[in-house]
Amino acid sequence: MNKKFAVTRALAIAFKETRHILRDPYTLALAIFLPVFLVVYFGIAIDFNLRNLRLAVFDRDQSRASRQLVETFGSSGFFKVEAEVTALPPTKSLESESAKAVLLVEPRFGRDVGRGGPAKAQVLLDGADNSAVGTILGYLGGIEELANRLYARQAGVRPPPPSVDLQARYLFNPELSTQWFIVPGLSVVVLAILSTLLTALTVAREWENGSMEMLLATPVTPLEIILGKLAPYVGMGLLIQLVIYLVARLGFGIPFRGSHLLLLAGSLLFITACLAQGLLISVAVRQQRLAMQFAMITSMLPAFLLSGFIFPVENMPRFFQWFSAILPARWFMGLIRQEFLMGPAWGDLLDPFLALGGLNGLLILQALRSFKKDVEP
Repeated sequence: MNKKFAVTRALAIAFKETRHILRDPYTLALAIFLPVFLVVYFGIAIDFNLRNLRLAVFDRDQSRASRQLVETFGSSGFFKVEAEVTALPPTKSLESESAKAVLLVEPRFGRDVGRGGPAKAQVLLDGADNSAVGTILGYLGGIEELANRLYARQAGVRPPPPSVDLQARYLFNPELSTQWFIVPGLSVVVLAILSTLLTALTVAREWENGSMEMLLATPVTPLEIILGKLAPYVGMGLLIQLVIYLVARLGFGIPFRGSHLLLLAGSLLFITACLAQGLLISVAVRQQRLAMQFAMITSMLPAFLLSGFIFPVENMPRFFQWFSAILPARWFMGLIRQEFLMGPAWGDLLDPFLALGGLNGLLILQALRSFKKDVEP
């Protein structure tokens, strides 16, 4: 067997693989239409800005001040007053999930407001949904300030100035738009799933059909097979990235403040790493059904849960922070979000590029070794 690497043989395998892709409508549809559907669907469906939260009111004061407090909640745009709670206990609305929060106003609330003294009201929240509680607590601070200004204006007095005046300014995402945060991250998830899945299924199909053994019996070297197999799917992955980029820019109006060249380089490293992962899976299982299962488990779950797509890596336990460092999706997630929203310099992206380059080389090397075990006795 000729062990010397030949570009012509690698190109011949790449050309053969490209013809297989073009003749497979399922693969083309998976690569073109599925990314658009996923980005549009999840980009619209996922929203961290909670609005129209159902609010039940337990008003035992029935004064003008208590009614104004309820109106302040309703006019904020965050809460929607659903019903007046008349039966005890007030927590029944939370237990039946007919309300997300309950406002309790005790007697003498209006009298305390009129006297200028401290008037107390209580808000009961559903602590079972701890992801929403933090957001609601942030809303309550703003509503409390609005109510205090309203009562002070009616009393003809000025509210006391705060001892410390902290003003927040949001950089990179001034409106705190969920889409600006989610959609760039969706490209990482979609690329990780499709890149791993496509190569794992197509190569596993060749193992099942016996064509891979015939290919390994030819003078083609394992490196030529790997590069020839990866090349068409690298182009397909870059096409998927381009489609997602256009959807983000034109469909959701997300700005791009970084370098297109750096984004292209990072995408190339990430796609190649995912494709090599798919090759490893196909060599290990050699069955399409198992290849699909392993590809989904090793690509979708880490990309969703451990890459920082939804949960910040810094808030994870120390073990999972270290474990996520071996996942290409974790590094590309930070890179693409910085490129879209922040416009970092090359030096700021050095760690993601070094990590992606190292993981890329390790995965390709392991795939090469796996193929050599099938070729060499």
